[in-house]
Amino acid sequence: MTITTENQLLSALGNSSSRVVWDKASLSNAAAGQVFSLWRATGVPGQGAIPAAAAICTSALTGAIGFTNQTAPATSYYAWQTIATGNAATGVEIHDRLAHMGGLSGTVTTAQGALTLAGLSSERLGASNYSDLQWWLEWYTDTGATGVTATVAVTYNDDSTGNVAVSLAATTRAGRMMPVVPAVAGKFIKQVNSVTLSATTGTAGNFGITATRPRTAVSSLIANKIESYDWAQLGMPEIPNDSCLMLLMICSTTTTGTVRGQGKIVHG
Repeated sequence: MTITTENQLLSALGNSSSRVVWDKASLSNAAAGQVFSLWRATGVPGQGAIPAAAAICTSALTGAIGFTNQTAPATSYYAWQTIATGNAATGVEIHDRLAHMGGLSGTVTTAQGALTLAGLSSERLGASNYSDLQWWLEWYTDTGATGVTATVAVTYNDDSTGNVAVSLAATTRAGRMMPVVPAVAGKFIKQVNSVTLSATTGTAGNFGITATRPRTAVSSLIANKIESYDWAQLGMPEIPNDSCLMLLMICSTTTTGTVRGQGKIVHG
């Protein structure tokens, strides 16, 4: 870390920072206790596009927080955040959206889709064994009313391969994020090679594969009450150049609720 003293941090908060603004509209058809992406929620930052071909995500994408890239040895850190959510007892996570692809169909029962992290910087990747990453199936439009199993073929960090079973609920809604969790203890997913549905869901919809790296998390326990989090509460995570910062919501009810707040990414 380049910022090594409290005085340097205080100076950066006052004199060398990029402002963060979150003002996201609520998504309907959520489910309590489930993870939903706010990538497609309207507001600030703008609504992210539905991806097609696999791509590395950057801060230049609509939907991401823009900030000033730094020249080494200077770097950036998430150091301050306020938050107010429309629903009580709601958890909000800030992730770096590393890579994504969309266009998968709920009616195709042969192998479809793939996502690698080729071209991603080592700073954004984090630990070289891929243990800092989370992999997801992410929904952009609803799939059908038949619950099925998705077999996700993966490559692990030791270059071995395997399958991960993900149960897809009937009528999986837009915004839903379903985690793809390594099926072998001690191994971490390096890439996704394909997704195969056990049967048709009945509606094509649109879903895809997303890789993220969690950076920090906040919560708003009382609806519409502003909470403030300083650098110590946030953990002061490093924000490498080009990071595509986005929000994930751990829902407490049947909507995500609005999310509003501001923060600072400090540089030093």
